Amino acid sequence: MCVACLRTQVDISEGIPKQVSVHFCKQCERYLQPPGTWIHCALESRELLTLCLKKLKASLSKVRLIDAGFIWTEPHSKRLKVKLTIQKEVMNGAILQQVFVVDYVVQSQMCEDCHRVEAKDFWKAVVQVRQKVLHKKTFYYLEQIILKHRLHQNTLRIKEIHDGLDFYYGSKQHGQKMVEFLQCTVPCRSKASQRLISHDIHSNTYNYKSTFSVEIVPVCKDNLVCLSPKLAQSLGNMNQICICVRITSTVHLIDPKTLQIAEVDGNTYWRNPFNSLFHPKQMEEFIVMDIDIIRDVKQGAGAGTRSNKHTLAEAWVQKTSEMNTFQQYHCRTHLGHLLNVGDLVMGFDLANCNLNDEYINKMNQHHIPDVVLIKKIYDRTKRQRRRNWKLKEMDRDREGMDTDDERQYQDFLEDLEEDELLRKNINIYRNANVPVESDTDEEGAPRISLAEMLEDLHISQDATGGDGAEMLTE
Repeated sequence: MCVACLRTQVDISEGIPKQVSVHFCKQCERYLQPPGTWIHCALESRELLTLCLKKLKASLSKVRLIDAGFIWTEPHSKRLKVKLTIQKEVMNGAILQQVFVVDYVVQSQMCEDCHRVEAKDFWKAVVQVRQKVLHKKTFYYLEQIILKHRLHQNTLRIKEIHDGLDFYYGSKQHGQKMVEFLQCTVPCRSKASQRLISHDIHSNTYNYKSTFSVEIVPVCKDNLVCLSPKLAQSLGNMNQICICVRITSTVHLIDPKTLQIAEVDGNTYWRNPFNSLFHPKQMEEFIVMDIDIIRDVKQGAGAGTRSNKHTLAEAWVQKTSEMNTFQQYHCRTHLGHLLNVGDLVMGFDLANCNLNDEYINKMNQHHIPDVVLIKKIYDRTKRQRRRNWKLKEMDRDREGMDTDDERQYQDFLEDLEEDELLRKNINIYRNANVPVESDTDEEGAPRISLAEMLEDLHISQDATGGDGAEMLTE
């Protein structure tokens, strides 16, 4: 029999189905790869072709597959067409080659993950991050660190409440990974618990929901703290009254009288806890009447390291609310490199306040300063107008953002401008809507240089998996 007649008599594609169904989840846009794996595949991609051919794996075992490719169909048609070229040896050693088309019908089916989301029973683990303070500076810093390392991608939901954040996860392992990351990022302690939801006595399988509680130390940047005598001595015989200048993986403290600096990690803090002496709103505005730089400072025995980024000075200050009186206060400050006569500065008034702290009440009154200066004041409106950078934010459920939250967020942005060490761990993006100006203004307010900023790129890709549009800068 000749080859032409052989082709009319023998169909080598017999036994291979010409119409097959594939399952697609509309919510997460994934395809089912039997038996239970859901994978992301772009239309006409190599991954989708592999998935389609696996549906015919048993049927194709008797023939030799030469070529396979998609035939274009409308994206909304719920049809995929794959053109196959196969070969098979028939009678008398003759090899036939045949080209045919297999139709795949895309059927909608909700995957297990989306099904549980719709049933409101979607999380297996929750990480509850709490900090018992009135200011959210540490959480703003934590948010940027999470965004930089992309740890928010595995979360099912992020909920913001009045004193912290809740991260919901679909697996316990993702929750444990988040807790380990927090322990490396901020000084904290954690507890874990789990609740039994159901269990199967025949297969001995248990279904738990896990809860991880993470408590961050209740100290924020610019807080005034009083250390215990034992802790102050162990940190290099520094004074008990210190200022928290930064919160990273440790609490960074500075002694405003000697410029001595120290770091307190989470374990040390929980063994010797200390609290903020003042509420942030109790900070008062002072004006510098006179200031003298202190050049030589004698260090005591066993003293620790001193800060090279600050300058020790003695200052006479007066409250702006008491300008009609002659009441002035003398203090030592670590802001000698920033302050000049006539500058406005925020600080805490210890001479006219009633403090309720066990350590400061036992201190000698002569060792307690009248005033502790915290930070210099710049024109906030001008700084906002000239700020040519921005930060990204996590998508989260908010209880409502009031004006106090907005003010605290502006404080955090100003802290980033003033502290180079704080912003080195954070991705800062250039805001193309604000014109580029010089790095310093006439007031000398610190600003972030263009070299430290990133371009905010948006890479788009079309539905067919081909090359997308050009990259845009926001």
